[in-house]
Amino acid sequence: MAVTTLDPRTALVLIDLQHGIVGSPGLAPNTGADVVKRAVRLADAFRGHDLPVVLVRVTAAAADGADAVRGRIDGPSRARTFPEGWDVIVDDLTGHPEDLSVTKRNWGAFYGTDLDLHLRRRGITQIVLAGIATSIGVESSARAAHEHGYHVTLATDAMSDLDHETHRNSVERIFPRLGETGTTEEIVELLDKTRV
Repeated sequence: MAVTTLDPRTALVLIDLQHGIVGSPGLAPNTGADVVKRAVRLADAFRGHDLPVVLVRVTAAAADGADAVRGRIDGPSRARTFPEGWDVIVDDLTGHPEDLSVTKRNWGAFYGTDLDLHLRRRGITQIVLAGIATSIGVESSARAAHEHGYHVTLATDAMSDLDHETHRNSVERIFPRLGETGTTEEIVELLDKTRV
């Protein structure tokens, strides 16, 4: 299903488009460079209509990962050290002082951050989400946005994952339960059409 509506107060929220994630090997189905290119297209369109752009990044305050999310998991350990600059937003998206910045320490962009406060103070009723990884940061943020009562739109070609199957599962099975989906161009076209 294609995106049908963008509220008058819609914000673009870009998840984890930072050096250490965009450059991850094996992203699928889109490369990190392709995701950034489409995110830039979305961001330029939103800025052009004086709508907020939110750049979300994930980081750890403690260099040794001591503040990482805890809990027993079956997967690989999350506690690790990261190279210098891994958490810096990619250059193609920076340099716009009007953009909002949110730093998170979890998968989702809402828990433990001031994202909801930023959005509500600006009268935002809908968010468009994109970023990496589809089934982690993007899906977690979409679920929380839906729970917070926002209309959610997902730019499915402006996201990618560490595994093609997890990306597909999010796009085909989860996202339709949380909001509307569309391509970058469908979203930009609708934005331009409804903001004339």
